[in-house]
Amino acid sequence: QVQLKESGGGLVHTGESLRVSCVGSGFSFSDWDMKWYRQSPGQERELVAAVTAADRYTYYIDSVKGRFTVSRDNAKNTLDLQMTNLQPEDTAIYSCATRHRIGGHEYHGQGIQVTVSS
Repeated sequence: QVQLKESGGGLVHTGESLRVSCVGSGFSFSDWDMKWYRQSPGQERELVAAVTAADRYTYYIDSVKGRFTVSRDNAKNTLDLQMTNLQPEDTAIYSCATRHRIGGHEYHGQGIQVTVSS
């Protein structure tokens, strides 16, 4: 079955950088779009970044443009989110998600905590 496992979260200070990663298994990784979501306490989950199956298109929410970079390695079944110039408002649980490029159910990982202290 589809499984997603995040790693790399932690505690950083304002202005620092951090990379979170996701490994996918149980599906043909290169045929599935990949996404990063985040959710802060009391907030709705929001889509932060996404990359299409063919690695042709990327999406970023406005608040992270120029600071975050999403990338995928289809040979290793991995999805990364490189985050720079982190701010306290970036504090959240970050989770990866996937959906087949032609649609269907979206699967989510359990998520990992990223905390940015001021």
